Amino acid sequence: MVKKLDFSQMMLCEAVVDTMVDIRSDFPLSFVKNQLSILVNKAKDYVELEQSSKLKLKKLFELFYNEWRFGGASGTYNLSDVLWLDKVLQTRQGTAISLSIILIHIANELQLTLMPIIFPTQLILRAGWVDNYDWLIDPFNGDTLNLSILEAWLKGNIDSNAKLHDDDLDEATNISVIYKLLTTLKIALMEERKMELALNVNKILLLINPNDPYEIRDRGLIYAQLDCEHIAINDLTYFVEHCPEDLVSEMIKFQINIIKQKKVIIH
Repeated sequence: MVKKLDFSQMMLCEAVVDTMVDIRSDFPLSFVKNQLSILVNKAKDYVELEQSSKLKLKKLFELFYNEWRFGGASGTYNLSDVLWLDKVLQTRQGTAISLSIILIHIANELQLTLMPIIFPTQLILRAGWVDNYDWLIDPFNGDTLNLSILEAWLKGNIDSNAKLHDDDLDEATNISVIYKLLTTLKIALMEERKMELALNVNKILLLINPNDPYEIRDRGLIYAQLDCEHIAINDLTYFVEHCPEDLVSEMIKFQINIIKQKKVIIH
């Protein structure tokens, strides 16, 4: 049963774990808590002799990426497997956002502040005690980023004329990080045909943003796959009515007609 979560009262990792418990009945809560606790204790031992925050964070990155081998996934894999925190803790392979959630949690326990930034190309991190943007971090490998690298990312991934703006580097709230994670997870689960889980994710996204026509559209698409046509038609119609200019609307109208014809054939 999905409940409404008050993300503002929780640390980021705690909120994500609670959300994943809501989504997956088999989510191994005790395993995840135990693994996080082991990592925190090992990290405390590893950095304890360092006095400065800068050296402590460098040692944490050394441990996280070189010793523990956390990093991006390679080869063939399901996208959802690099988003679920239990899977990431098992395989040490994640996305920028799932790796960041674990890293932020460990840093927090060491009294080090890592701030998430939802950059247009991927989530990045910033050392919270450093002025301006002097220490920006790639969560895939712990490498230091600078403004020219980030502008090159924009030009290469968004648009060749893209410019870096100050608000591209604003600190993200917990709820915006969780929303980004859940949106990616929902899309992955839909592509993997895990519709019941996708629906559970969608329910939480709609708790965060109840009238989002795109979430209502996705709920309709999921219900269509689950053979709940009457609910699907209502949701898909809502999307077409609220986003008539969207290029996807014509495809959704086609989907609605298919469902209606199917109902006629059945009855």
